[in-house]
Amino acid sequence: MQRFVRYASVGAVATATHYAVLAIVVEWLHWPAWWGSGIGAVVGAQVAFFGNRGFTFGHSGEVLPAWIKFQGTAIVGALLGMLIVGVAVNLGLHYLLGQVIATLASLVLTFAINRAWTFKH
Repeated sequence: MQRFVRYASVGAVATATHYAVLAIVVEWLHWPAWWGSGIGAVVGAQVAFFGNRGFTFGHSGEVLPAWIKFQGTAIVGALLGMLIVGVAVNLGLHYLLGQVIATLASLVLTFAINRAWTFKH
């Protein structure tokens, strides 16, 4: 449980980064929300990787193999998020509400994958 709390804490910082990028892409660049969700996820994933590597999982193995695994996991989460945001917007929901739903949907999934595969001791 303690690891999950740490994972969620790092995730909060990464998610704030993700949402900031999403809002910039949508509000300033006027790109589609699903695209902003994907770009934000990529940027947020970098924050999450380094936070989770040290703080959550105490991983001391090689960085590159763990980074590649984490990015694969992040891509799965990003694609799920893009799909959920796209559907939410098409249903008439605000893109940020769609992103909240997407974030919650991917939290448990990515934790399980990262714990069992990316940062496995």
